[in-house]
Amino acid sequence: MAKYEQEVRDILEAIGGEENIEKATHCVTRLRLALKDEDVVDVEKLEELPIVKGSFSTNGQFQIIIGQGTVDQVYKDLIEMTSIGEASKADVKDASAQKMNPFQRAIKTLADIFIPILPAIVTAGLLLGLHNILTADNIFFDEASLVDVYPQWADLAEMIFIIAHAAFQFLPALIGWSAVRRFGGSDLFGIVLGLILVHPNLLSAWEYADAQTAGEVPVWNLFGLNIEATGYQGQVLPVLAASFILAKMEVWLRSKVPDAIQLLVVAPVALLVTGLVTFIAIGPITFTLGNNITDVFVWLFDVAPALGGLAYGILYAPMVVTGMHHAFLAVDLQLTGAGDGTFLWPILALSNIAQGSAAFAMFFVSRNENIRGLAGTSGLSAWLGVTEPAMFGVNIRFKFPFICAIAGSAVAAVYISINHVLANAIGVGGVPGIFSIQAGDWLNFFIGMLIVIIVPFALTIAYGKTVAKAQFK
Repeated sequence: MAKYEQEVRDILEAIGGEENIEKATHCVTRLRLALKDEDVVDVEKLEELPIVKGSFSTNGQFQIIIGQGTVDQVYKDLIEMTSIGEASKADVKDASAQKMNPFQRAIKTLADIFIPILPAIVTAGLLLGLHNILTADNIFFDEASLVDVYPQWADLAEMIFIIAHAAFQFLPALIGWSAVRRFGGSDLFGIVLGLILVHPNLLSAWEYADAQTAGEVPVWNLFGLNIEATGYQGQVLPVLAASFILAKMEVWLRSKVPDAIQLLVVAPVALLVTGLVTFIAIGPITFTLGNNITDVFVWLFDVAPALGGLAYGILYAPMVVTGMHHAFLAVDLQLTGAGDGTFLWPILALSNIAQGSAAFAMFFVSRNENIRGLAGTSGLSAWLGVTEPAMFGVNIRFKFPFICAIAGSAVAAVYISINHVLANAIGVGGVPGIFSIQAGDWLNFFIGMLIVIIVPFALTIAYGKTVAKAQFK
């Protein structure tokens, strides 16, 4: 007999039966299902089950929060008791993607490209934060840094910088690896493509503006056509576009070239043609486009920082619900790649904390032990940067905590925007995010943290104990 036989039967009954499941897999805490018809799911009945901590639908997947450890056994019992069969996360994603419109599929593609490289980017952000602590003035000493006072730490700080900055220096290689793999090509060729775009013989993208002003941009003369010999350090769009072409060309060549000579033909031709097309057309066009996109955001936050902060503070959490927030990863990476820092990512970090604060408040508002347990654990998770359990399991479920969290996030976003708070890199999107903030902005970011801790918590408690109190009797 399966350990959770009755629980699995109850879950199946609530979601429309075995016949409504197309594919099923699980992650650390959740069952992840591609359902044929989500409209038949009885969410209220499902979430009344003691084993279920919450549920939500996102990107075509219906996810049921069970809990770490327990979900492994529940999934095994589900597979044993049904004829569904095991599936990977990729299988469920593919099945879910069939229900998406073109815009949703485009956003999902960006997510599939950027999410695999996030651990490297976040790690780099945290290490850059450590470098900031060692080298920034006015943290430990007035108008001096730790390495100024203790020079013996200078070489360690330099080593940390090199280790941390590598992910940003060779960002196109990371994106090329992930993008070419996502588009169906060989990920090794994606790495090579990314390294080509940051080759040391090219003028660095970070030096391009000064060289252009001085009229010293190096050029190649290709049959009378002058092509700028520039690299794409810290750029996102050039390598994305080039990766798509490389992957599709590789797939096409493999289908046409005999197996015996594929090693001699496929990679050399695909990389040569993609490289030439990139340097001649794709690179300059997407380089200009990417810079124009970031310039729009920079202009908005320079001219009307309160308006920019308010808009992004309000919209970020709803964008997470739709998955659209992944599109802004490209903007963040472009801003940090330019070397000036990003003003968007600090708002993201505060939004995550706000969702956690609202979830924590539900621990005191609700009398349901399942909800209280989920509110406590998911609130902590959100403060550490993972918001989905808090957002989908608690806040969106009761609506008003989600709105209270957005209100707190908007207030804090306005405050840090008018004070021009910047992050050197993308880090952990929660309380630890302060280590990715530029050292001179720590105080203002900390005040922003207090806002998103206090305001959502107080609003959720006040509304839950008064207006919505009948909901929790």
